[in-house]
Amino acid sequence: MDGKVRIGWNGWRAARWGMATALLLTPAVMMQVRDDWHWGPAAFLLAGVMIFGPILAYERTARLWPSLAYRGGVATALVVSFLLVWINLAVGILGEDNPINFSFFLLVMASAVGAFAARLRPDGMARAMFGTAVMQGLLALAIATAPSAANEPRGTAGALVLCGFFAAMWLVAAALFHRASREGR
Repeated sequence: MDGKVRIGWNGWRAARWGMATALLLTPAVMMQVRDDWHWGPAAFLLAGVMIFGPILAYERTARLWPSLAYRGGVATALVVSFLLVWINLAVGILGEDNPINFSFFLLVMASAVGAFAARLRPDGMARAMFGTAVMQGLLALAIATAPSAANEPRGTAGALVLCGFFAAMWLVAAALFHRASREGR
């Protein structure tokens, strides 16, 4: 092999795009079946950007970095980012009207800024994802001490468990990038 990564229409790539398309078409089908589903063009556009954007970002980085550990780090970070945004757009982690929910969008932005500052190099990406995990932990502490979180139906404990899950996923991404960094040396 000449050192270049070839990304064709293999089974994994077809599965990614097929699942993404099925996910985006689900609301269109549900609108035909149920009366309580009402999506307009803007909702489909937002969903399309949220679903296809991470896949495009993954495919771009997969072409640049052949390491499986690096690709795993990118996939993990993109999935965590997608889930944080999706949960907050759907219902908010702490309920629909809690002002702390905006902070979760800032975590995604912080990870993107960290990736940009690292120039997508594995060692810098590991530090950026570790920093995002630390920020997630600090946000969990802010939630635990916020008066507005005490009145939420899931309670502070539910939000802390969810924040802990996301912090763990950021740490998984950091570990994968660290491994990719060590492979590259």
